[in-house]
Amino acid sequence: MTAQRIYDTVADDFNRVNDLITTRLASDVPLVEKIAQHIIDSGGKRLRPLVVMLSARALAYPGDEHLKLAAVIEFLHTATLLHDDVVDTSDMRRGRSTANARWGNAPSVLVGDFLYARAFEMMVELKSLPIMEVLSHATAVIAQGEVMQLMNVKNPDISEARYMEVIHNKTAMLFEASAHTGALLCNAPEPQARALKEYGQHLGMAFQLVDDVLDYRGDAESMGKNVGDDLAEGKATLPLIYAMASSDEAPRKLIRQAIRKGGLDNLAEVLAIVEQSGAIDYTMAKAREQAARAHASLNNLPDSEFKEALALLTEVAVARVS
Repeated sequence: MTAQRIYDTVADDFNRVNDLITTRLASDVPLVEKIAQHIIDSGGKRLRPLVVMLSARALAYPGDEHLKLAAVIEFLHTATLLHDDVVDTSDMRRGRSTANARWGNAPSVLVGDFLYARAFEMMVELKSLPIMEVLSHATAVIAQGEVMQLMNVKNPDISEARYMEVIHNKTAMLFEASAHTGALLCNAPEPQARALKEYGQHLGMAFQLVDDVLDYRGDAESMGKNVGDDLAEGKATLPLIYAMASSDEAPRKLIRQAIRKGGLDNLAEVLAIVEQSGAIDYTMAKAREQAARAHASLNNLPDSEFKEALALLTEVAVARVS
């Protein structure tokens, strides 16, 4: 089963979710539709909605409400991207101009607010208090994660434990909520709901850890961002945290100064230190550990093509680094 086969497993559902997303983006304000459609169409893989669909189908969900839930998740995610790009003053995402680069910060923030509001409208339509509880909590945790990350910009003293907490809140939380609510929609027994919740959490951690490696190994064409973007923003991700902890005083001091300063003046030197320190291997080992834990969480689910697709997704998460 290839990565494309994961999507093929729920191809009809996926197409219907895309149609629903387009329909529910409708607004009487043309700029709202234009900005929202710009980022929705910007080449994302819809991983979180995919997790919703696969989780629900893995538990033999017979209805259509999982499509609405998947669209809710995509709107929540898209809102965070719009706000992230403003906070990070990003001008490129997935190889295209960001909304804030094209239309300005204020419209981007306000359209992000619109998407949050639309997501909660649709959430109410699901008429499930447990799902609303999970998603409202997740939204608050994600916002806290964003603030935590902002507080640690240009801070070379962030610990590995703190970094893990940030990426759990900022990234893994929505994966966790996607899988968990997919189970709740099916009124799944507690062990299965807990298993899918844990699956989403560990899958999200694996994806973010690999993303942080790709900031030192990737390229703009495949990633939609440039090598060193995190460093340029003064973000001390795990490759830098490990490199500092395992290097001698001179390279450690250079990395600390690069984080405090931001920018890319010392990118070549930092890349060399990261490679020589073993930081890439260390971070990838952590990513594979998270992926393995996600895979193990599926043991209590009944065998099906959807369970197989969820399992393959854990492999795809860590296969992006050559």
